[in-house]
Amino acid sequence: MSRSARPATSSDGEASSASIAVIKAELFKALAHPARIRVLEVLSDGERSVGDLQPLVGLELSHLSQQLAVLRRAGLVTYRKEGSSVIYAVKDELVAELLRVAKQLLINSLSETTGLLSSLRAPAS
Repeated sequence: MSRSARPATSSDGEASSASIAVIKAELFKALAHPARIRVLEVLSDGERSVGDLQPLVGLELSHLSQQLAVLRRAGLVTYRKEGSSVIYAVKDELVAELLRVAKQLLINSLSETTGLLSSLRAPAS
């Protein structure tokens, strides 16, 4: 790594933490598309062929292939060939857990927003 590319830190531990933060950011970039989230949600229920995924995700085949390639490069899915079919699966069950946690965060956030809206709409006493 060049000197200018190194994170500005005062110790190796901080540099390591900064590097991990970059890797985490790359992971979240790979997740930062609704189509990829949907693909991972479907694959969290079990492996699927591209042909089975396509109608469940609702993408054109070429777009689905592009999104699967991003997920493969990020190491989030695995694949194998079975005859003329390509079968995809989530690489680690923690991906499904991450999606469940994200959903719960959204539910919690929306619940708070709904409560705030109710308070604002309530007649003044």
